[in-house]
Amino acid sequence: MAKKYVLKLTLAERAELELVVKKAKTAAWKVQRAQALLKCDQSAEGPGWIDEDIAAAYGCTTRSLESWRKQAVEQGPLSLLERKPRLTALACSKPPQGFARWTLRLLAEHLVELEIVDSVSHETVRRAMKKTS
Repeated sequence: MAKKYVLKLTLAERAELELVVKKAKTAAWKVQRAQALLKCDQSAEGPGWIDEDIAAAYGCTTRSLESWRKQAVEQGPLSLLERKPRLTALACSKPPQGFARWTLRLLAEHLVELEIVDSVSHETVRRAMKKTS
């Protein structure tokens, strides 16, 4: 079956990912993703490994690789090295101008504005917040 998302890294992207792998103090999840992306690379400089081999070599699942490759193609490979803001971090941050505190509806609207989710109800935000407190 042909891959839906084929990753072809530029030389600059390869260099950036190789820096992440070689850097001494880098989070393990970043190194794992950078290594996997380098092996997924189907460009002339890339090895173009198959998903099963990458998963075995770097301790991840083929499903993770598929989603990483999709995100790398759609948003750029370096987007995989950044974490999206957490809901609790957002709720503990300073509320928007004109508000004394974050409300569930404000949090839901802000999550959509930040493109963390396409849509979310305030009730879903409440349940998520309840689990973390």
